[in-house]
Amino acid sequence: MSYVDEVLAQVIKQNPNEPEFHQAVEEVLNSLRPAIEANEEQYRRDALLERLVNPERQIRFRVPWVDDNGQVHVNSGYRVQYNSAIGPYKGGIRLHPSVNFGIIKFLGFEQIFKNALTGLPIGGGKGGSDFDPKGKSDREIMAFCQSFMSELFKYIGADTDVPAGDIGTGAREIGYMFGMYKKLRGVFEGVLTGKGLTYGGSLVRTEATGYGLLYITQEMLKCHGESLKDKIVVVSGAGNVATYDIEKAQQLGAKVVTCSDSTGWVYDPDGIDLKALKDIKEVKRARLSIYKDYRPNAEYHEGRGVWSIKCDIALPCATQNELLLDDAKQLVANGVMAVCEGANMPTTLEATEYLQANGVYFLPGKAANAGGVATSALEMSQNSERLHWSFEEVDAKLQGIMTDLYHNIDNAAKKYGYEGNYVVGANLAGFEKVAAAMQAQGIV
Repeated sequence: MSYVDEVLAQVIKQNPNEPEFHQAVEEVLNSLRPAIEANEEQYRRDALLERLVNPERQIRFRVPWVDDNGQVHVNSGYRVQYNSAIGPYKGGIRLHPSVNFGIIKFLGFEQIFKNALTGLPIGGGKGGSDFDPKGKSDREIMAFCQSFMSELFKYIGADTDVPAGDIGTGAREIGYMFGMYKKLRGVFEGVLTGKGLTYGGSLVRTEATGYGLLYITQEMLKCHGESLKDKIVVVSGAGNVATYDIEKAQQLGAKVVTCSDSTGWVYDPDGIDLKALKDIKEVKRARLSIYKDYRPNAEYHEGRGVWSIKCDIALPCATQNELLLDDAKQLVANGVMAVCEGANMPTTLEATEYLQANGVYFLPGKAANAGGVATSALEMSQNSERLHWSFEEVDAKLQGIMTDLYHNIDNAAKKYGYEGNYVVGANLAGFEKVAAAMQAQGIV
């Protein structure tokens, strides 16, 4: 049995009932076979893969909080500090009922390679809770966040572990968490990113993941003799990532015709009204079902269906495993040119393989959505230097990072004989950097 297969079997045995984690590890390790087989004896001796797939630290804690009626609730809090070979742990905090150790480990494992691809000195980590912020008052959100941070603060710091936002964790939640951290530690430091602009946040951080997705998509298309101008784009999601990739896609000349949330989706043949979307989601915090009140010619449908719309480019930006094999077949039948992931692992392995086999340009999330964590690292730099860069400065740095990132994964794919396979290229490029750092630092 090959070294890769041994480690895959070990991961499944040691981490039962964690399918998302199994999927992430399988996808990464299978694509790393060329690099691993070339150094198999050394890597096996040093147990490099075992050290790579096992987090350096896993933390689970209870989070008690009191609702507006005086009822006490108890949620579970998680932080997985996965790999610090190239820098302090860096990764978001996800607040969603689906959160468990398997989900957090899958996200943290992916984060190792995503962070390495940015070219910045940040390691991989992830955290969260099964708390659902939907329908909660601001006071209830604050009560949860303060309780969550009252335990998490023991394990994080500006040079140790720097969490950020994720699903369910926006500027409001980051603010409450930062305030509690500052109170408990008595220091003002860049321990969280995604902070408000009045207390150490960075311009462009809100837009970064969405903007970065379009910057790398634009560079890929350019290298294949195409552009975004006049392309029809379908997007899933209506959160931070989806909103700002819609904004940047429109700025670059594309027409975005869909968006979605957890209850349904919108098709607007005239192009999504960004002002309406922001009002619905960022101001009213409402469902997309009211989008027709703003745009009567649009269609609203319950459930799933975004991928049935004919398009040139598909941008899955909602959650993991949302684009299935049947969706991939529908996209290919409708002539899709490119699928670029704005969310973390939104496309199943079967769907990914089908898209690649049918000549679709496919950019995996660990590369395509790295703009968020890249700008978080830029926020860390500003905090360390006590500086505040302009929007134009940060945006230019982000565009440069995403452009370089595309060429790094493209070159890695070509180096190992997988030209055009950006999944393999992303994993290989990230792995080479992390593996070299791990080897240099000894068995730790």
